[in-house]
Amino acid sequence: MKMTRQEKIIWSLFAGVLILLFLLSSTDLIIKEKKTEIYPVSVIIGETTDDYYTNFRKGVDKAADEYNVDVNFITLYEKGDVTEQMELLKREIDDGAKAVVLVPLKQKECSEILDGMVLASPLIVMGTIFPGDWGMTGISQDCQEAGKMLGEAIAAENTPDKPVFLFSEGLEYGYNRDVYDGLLGVLSRAGFQLHLYEMDKSGITEPDAAENGEIFRRIMEETVYPGGEAVIAALDVKSLDLTADIIAGSPAYGRYLPRLYGFGSTTKILNQMDRGVIKGLVVTNQFDAGYLSIVKAVEAIEKRGDREQIKLESYYIEKDDLKKTHFEKILYPIE
Repeated sequence: MKMTRQEKIIWSLFAGVLILLFLLSSTDLIIKEKKTEIYPVSVIIGETTDDYYTNFRKGVDKAADEYNVDVNFITLYEKGDVTEQMELLKREIDDGAKAVVLVPLKQKECSEILDGMVLASPLIVMGTIFPGDWGMTGISQDCQEAGKMLGEAIAAENTPDKPVFLFSEGLEYGYNRDVYDGLLGVLSRAGFQLHLYEMDKSGITEPDAAENGEIFRRIMEETVYPGGEAVIAALDVKSLDLTADIIAGSPAYGRYLPRLYGFGSTTKILNQMDRGVIKGLVVTNQFDAGYLSIVKAVEAIEKRGDREQIKLESYYIEKDDLKKTHFEKILYPIE
């Protein structure tokens, strides 16, 4: 039975519709599907381990998921090697990183080396923004104000008849000098006697002893065993972590050195506070810091936004604050 002309037209139209639907569903010949661009971003920290960056990494990972960023998180091979950190920065850009988030090992040295470099990708600094057109954003707490905040807490809770030991990995690391300057100003005016001890200038030559805070242990021993007392303020996370471990391991230290203060909010440090080893902490929102670093990296890649310095709020907390909802969200963020 032959089809009529009308039937042929209907079947032809039907076949055409089927072909059109096939093309729409399986190819981009008609409708071009917009491809999602993935931005490679490198994060370079000034440590050989990321132990102190848990909350920071949570923020980085959260933003990376939301903004289609492929993050390469990089630690140093050698402790304290600024040259290596700057070489890693150049390597990552040469290998295709569209932006780099830098946690400077030593702020002054990094700035001086970068001043003589030409970078093809924008830089987000976790600290004070560096000069140069490629330095787009700085993200940090006001470290000098944070030092003042801790100094005020120490002055309010202690009397000047007890010396204050200031323990540091080294004033040249990160922004420790700014913290020191803020703390020094407050406590000096309040009449406290301050004694600074730096791991990198301890003069200790035993293998790994200086790196493990042996200078801090020796100072505490010399204080405790004659029956002396002191207040201790650790200027950075590593010094606080090591000092808390030393005090926690000896009842004598806990009895004669009952007031330990510092900066940081790692799970281990917060647990030491909960146990009563640490009296007070100055903290900031590390999750927000990590999240913002990626957001600002994407804005810089897309050439949106202006150069800016973002200041994160600092908080002084004690043991009872750990259970407050506001601080729980900051200290124990959920991705």
